[in-house]
Amino acid sequence: MSDEDVGEEVEGGEQTEGKSAKKKSGLALLLPSLLKFVALGLGALVVIVTVAVITFGIMNKGGKGQTEAAADSAAYIGKRPEYAYFPTPINVRTRTRDPAPYSVVVELVIGYDVNDKNASLEMTNRTPEIRDFMRSFFSTKYAADLKPEREAQLKEEIVDALNTRVLDSSRAKIVLFNTFEVQEM
Repeated sequence: MSDEDVGEEVEGGEQTEGKSAKKKSGLALLLPSLLKFVALGLGALVVIVTVAVITFGIMNKGGKGQTEAAADSAAYIGKRPEYAYFPTPINVRTRTRDPAPYSVVVELVIGYDVNDKNASLEMTNRTPEIRDFMRSFFSTKYAADLKPEREAQLKEEIVDALNTRVLDSSRAKIVLFNTFEVQEM
């Protein structure tokens, strides 16, 4: 035998290694590689979390977030919509429903969407209907319903009623009063 032979000769001419004659199983070979990848994944996770915490700490500079500062400011109103207005004001003179009627004099302007091309034509064609509707609308109200503090609610009622009862294809968006007088008779 030469010096290069590591194992011993056994019966049948097979050689074995000095101490261990068993082969390693598949799991035993895979375990070190698997542990390496798990360790790398955990290390990467720790680095990512650390960088994120430091970055957010620098960005916030230990102060309050921007959303909290916005909460202290006044409510955001936004851009007010633009309306086109029917060129002819609607004039109405009538009496209230009260037992001792009050005189009501109203001059109002109807606003509609700027992009609505049919609104002006429809309102022009329906001007007598709109005027009659407004007269009957105010004549069904009591003087207490026509107080200045109820003006916004009254405008909403008029817009809703115009859109449901008088106008077909176009929609009124706003009503403005040029004159609004309620007087005892």
